[in-house]
Amino acid sequence: MLGQKAGDEVKRYIKTSPSPTGSISFKGTVYRTVPAPKVAAFSSRGPNYRTPEILKPDVIAPGVNILAGWTGNVGPTDLDIDPRRVEFNIISGTSMSCPHVSGLAALLRKAHPDWSTSAIKSALMTTAYNLDTSGNNITDLATGAESSPFVLGAGHVDPNRALDPGLVYEIAPKDYISFLCSIGYSLKRIQVFVRDPAETVDCSKQSLTSPGDLNYPSFSVVFNSPDAVVKYTRAVRNVGSEVDAVYKVEVKAPPSVEVVVEPSELVFGEGKETVRYEVTFKSVVGSGLEAGLSSFGSIEWVDGVHRVRSPVAARWLAGSVQSM
Repeated sequence: MLGQKAGDEVKRYIKTSPSPTGSISFKGTVYRTVPAPKVAAFSSRGPNYRTPEILKPDVIAPGVNILAGWTGNVGPTDLDIDPRRVEFNIISGTSMSCPHVSGLAALLRKAHPDWSTSAIKSALMTTAYNLDTSGNNITDLATGAESSPFVLGAGHVDPNRALDPGLVYEIAPKDYISFLCSIGYSLKRIQVFVRDPAETVDCSKQSLTSPGDLNYPSFSVVFNSPDAVVKYTRAVRNVGSEVDAVYKVEVKAPPSVEVVVEPSELVFGEGKETVRYEVTFKSVVGSGLEAGLSSFGSIEWVDGVHRVRSPVAARWLAGSVQSM
């Protein structure tokens, strides 16, 4: 497989040489010390325009040049003119990263059969990593710059760390109903998601006041004014081996944002498996910030063994800083 630059050079050579020739030299396995992983240009990107209070994407996973099973109905190039039939093919795309994460979810389910789907998702997100093999932030191949949470979400999945995340963010089915109410879904549309057709949904009685209050393992903050203040509430459940665990918060505030976490210490114990906390985000933009820009940070809970990391993305809507 050749990239565009090498491919263009080969085509130039073919067109300009009177007798173009080529050869392949087999040198065995050759290791390249190129930092990895990197985010492919085709990878799905944020921000989430449908519901900006929910950070997307969630995570990234291997999706480039993946050896995978292949249908026998078409050739490996998926072209009608390709008569070849193979059982395996090397493919790239989000269709390859998705089964990687699905497989990890299945393994976590086997290891922790009592975990909910939201707990499994939380474990994959809060244990993901953001540094490549050179120790630098993972690069975005689309731009050549460092990737942000709008490019890699919480980071690249780490199967071994996900087995023991320490804390998980749980989301119950009723919370999703509350979420749909908070984003303005009609009762008719919400009823599609209710398992019991006889159950009547009353959005006036739902507890979720903002979409951002959904107990998600990440934070996406939208500021509507230069001095706006946004508050989100979260709850975490202790799934570590230590019942009497104590977690302390470490905050890397996004530029132009003040972040206050209360309490700054989460104390678990017998009969106290779940603890809630509140995060206050205050915009402190300066005159150099342009409308529509974003900044990024993180909130981590640390107990000496686990690091439960949540990415933070802050955005200023167009027009929110025009008065500066």
